[in-house]
Parts: sequence; structure tokens; C-alpha cells
Amino acid sequence: MGLLSTKDSDSDNDLATNFYFPTSKNALIIFTRNPELGKCKTRLAKTIGNEAALEIYKFLLEHTAEISKTVKADRYVFYSENIKKEDVWNSDVFRKKLQYGYDLGARMENAFSELFQLSYEKIIIIGSDLLDLTTEHIHDAFQLLNTNDFVVGPAKDGGYYLLGMKSVHSEIFKNKDWGSSTVLENTLNDIQNSSFRLLEELNDIDTFKDIKPYKEFNKFYQTK
Repeated sequence: MGLLSTKDSDSDNDLATNFYFPTSKNALIIFTRNPELGKCKTRLAKTIGNEAALEIYKFLLEHTAEISKTVKADRYVFYSENIKKEDVWNSDVFRKKLQYGYDLGARMENAFSELFQLSYEKIIIIGSDLLDLTTEHIHDAFQLLNTNDFVVGPAKDGGYYLLGMKSVHSEIFKNKDWGSSTVLENTLNDIQNSSFRLLEELNDIDTFKDIKPYKEFNKFYQTK
């Protein structure tokens, strides 16, 4: 996730301070990076180029928006740098916020804390780069929170694609080497004395190896 800035004149970062009255006991947080050339999917771009990597990321954003729009929860998109009025995240469906914090852990903790202060009872966070993620995964996670303190969706790269909880637990977001293969293991160590459930393992899209099994991505690049 990128650091915050306000350089984009097409953004409306004033939306970040909007107060949203909860219409559900559940909230879904979607963390997204602003889709800018050369600034997203950089590991993938090393193989297929910046333009193709950007198009793949936009495709993943559209997928995430599509599977999230029917989730039975208040849906929040947290942008990495700038809030966009008009984009794939329809303002009639998604509430828009900015990430803030010195690293990914701090930004996630701040997002959870902000929404729990609105009296939500269950909050789940997901990323925006999993083609295998479905609406059912998210619905199942909310159901599992009825009888568990945490729910975690493991990613094949050693991280996680989904994290849900019923109150903020700061230790989960600290002392992690974000982006490494140790994040999931260390997170599970943090919650070992609490009740939790794991979802099925899914494939996070970060490198060329990750996209090769999917024919949906073939149109964005040509194999050399």
C-alpha cells in the first residue's frame, strides 16, 4: 500500500472525513491501491511491463468491486493515496475513506479502529488482488465470527487475504514483516489463545507465476 498524498486534482479527499451512520452490524473494509502506472503490481511489472500490470490490477479491482457489492454489510473502500469520486467503486454502494499510518499494519489497525468506533459488531478486511475471492468467502467469514473471535483467509504466499474480528487487537498489526511469507504464521501466533477459524487458502496475485494459471489474464500480455 502506498503512502498518502494529495497530489491528484481529480480526487475528493474531503470524503475521508465524512461521517457514515451504520446501516448494518457488519462492516467490510476493502484496502486498495490507487491504480497508477508504475505504482501498482510492481513485482508483476518486472516481467510483463507497467502497462500490462496496471491493466491486470484494474481487472482485479473490477472483480473485487463486483463480488463485494452484494455483501450484507456496510462496505468501505480505503484508498492508498487519493479518494476518487468516479471510479469502479460506485459511491452508491461503497463508502470511501483514506488509509493512514506508517506501514500496512498501522493502516489496517487505524481502519478497524475507526469503524469499531461507529459501533459495528463484526468487521472484515480484504485486499483487492485475488481473482479467486468470492462473495461466499466473505459471507462465510461473517458467519464464522458469530462463534469465533477471529477469522483468517490464508494466502498461498504466506500472508492472508482476509482478516475478521469483533474488536481491535493491536498486537495483530505490529512486529510483522509485511509482504513476507511469515505474516500468516506470526498472526496465528498472536491469536493462538483466542478462538479462530481459517478459510480456504487462495492465491494472491503478485508475480507472473501467480497469473499463469488464469486464462482471464492472457489478454493483458503476450508470452515471449
